[in-house]
Parts: sequence; C-alpha cells; structure tokens
Amino acid sequence: MGSHNTDQHKHSIATFAALKTAIANDEEQLVKDLLANEPMQELEKSYLIDLANIKNNQTILTLLKDIPEI
Repeated sequence: MGSHNTDQHKHSIATFAALKTAIANDEEQLVKDLLANEPMQELEKSYLIDLANIKNNQTILTLLKDIPEI
C-alpha cells in the first residue's frame, strides 16, 4: 500500500507541474483534462487559482474553482 501512495504523490506532482504550464499557456482543454474532477489540496488549488487570476482566463478560473478539495 505504501508504494501506491508514493506513485499517487508522484502523479500529483507531475500533474501539478503540467497544470501550471497549461494555465500559463491558456490551454483550457488541457487544464480540463488534467483536472479530471480529482480532488486537490486547498493550497495547490489556491496557488493555481492565483496563477489563473494573473492570466485572467475566466474559463480556467471556473474549472479550478469547481475542483473538490481534499
């Protein structure tokens, strides 16, 4: 079970990095695909929302705000 958590954590780090890039590039569909309605830690979510606010992309902001928190 321990290795599964590690794999999941590695996946979330990779996903988080990909999300930052997708938001920075205004790639709305990629953001939607990466999120896949999976819950996210509140700190990560608020960071991504701040990033999307800088880009002022309302579509991405809405996607991010709808993410359930862990």
